[in-house]
Amino acid sequence: MLVLALDTTTREGSCALADEGRVLHERAGDASRPHDTRLPGDLMALLDEAAAGLADVDVFAVATGPGSFTGLRIGIATMQGLAFAAGKPLVGVSGFEALAHLGRLAAPGAARVATWVDAWRGDVYAAAYEDGEEVEAPAVEPPAALLERYARRGGGWLMIGDGAGIYEPIIRSVLGTGARIAAPPAPPLAGTIARRAAAAARAGHRPPPHAIRPLYVRRPDAELARDARPVR
Repeated sequence: MLVLALDTTTREGSCALADEGRVLHERAGDASRPHDTRLPGDLMALLDEAAAGLADVDVFAVATGPGSFTGLRIGIATMQGLAFAAGKPLVGVSGFEALAHLGRLAAPGAARVATWVDAWRGDVYAAAYEDGEEVEAPAVEPPAALLERYARRGGGWLMIGDGAGIYEPIIRSVLGTGARIAAPPAPPLAGTIARRAAAAARAGHRPPPHAIRPLYVRRPDAELARDARPVR
């Protein structure tokens, strides 16, 4: 089963190609260029590298968020278009689930994993896991508020995601030796997304492209601005 996966939850993002759960190729994107200037070119280059074509792909996969609204829209729309054209399923995978999985692999002894994605404005998109189970649902909050709760839960934290790298100083100051930062803090996610999508497809989860639901967490700026207008 050949799976083509894309992650646009961060400025850099990544894409990957996996066959029967084994990642053949994974490449990070160029953070200096917007996603809309790189797609679908990055995906086509990846397929060329593997001497494969779109017709060879059995399942398409995409990160559903959270992350930049624009990045998510571009990534999901790109994969929807390719999956529609190929008549193949499109499996959505949470970026948080992919980060948590990579965190557990990077630090098998860590009792707790916190996934942090930069949400700008001094906030992070975050979720927390203990022993592989979600204990804090995806939310957008200031780092200090999250760390206060983490400290009450105890130590043994593995922090992963670009937000963990950006806010490393405050993580160190609050949790001290009770936390580790993944190295690198923000690993490419597309390979993990491809593997998780392959497992879901083998289990019978093969949704049509239109069924994708983005995980935004924070409402889009346009909606917030609209609701803030005075009623006349």
